[in-house]
Amino acid sequence: MAATYMEFLEDEGMAPSLDASGAVIFESRGRSYYLIVDDDDPQYFRLLYPNFWSLDGAEERQRALLAAAEVTAGIKVAKVYVLGEDAQAAAEMFLADPQDLHQVFSRALRALQGAVRRFSELMQDRPRLRLVHSQP
Repeated sequence: MAATYMEFLEDEGMAPSLDASGAVIFESRGRSYYLIVDDDDPQYFRLLYPNFWSLDGAEERQRALLAAAEVTAGIKVAKVYVLGEDAQAAAEMFLADPQDLHQVFSRALRALQGAVRRFSELMQDRPRLRLVHSQP
């Protein structure tokens, strides 16, 4: 799969490389993205933008969890989640044929970029979602 992803990205004018884990890394608009390779599940496509928002403390982490839930619920294919002390975003889907990557890649990348943009806006403006606290 890595070779398929590398060839596709090269055809798109990008300069991909492989990291130590076998993920394909490429840049778009000055940001580094990862195409996660799962040779055991070649139909699974995962485009990752890792660690794009560092979290500072419990209050910001709580806001990030709410913002991530709102973004994930509102943008097709994209997921934003908190992992450790950072927020990450991914576009994930199954492809009937791994060669179909060219048909979905641009849209998946735009969805991922839109999710990151929306998360950033919510973190600055506060998410609309609120936690429900149970009463003792």
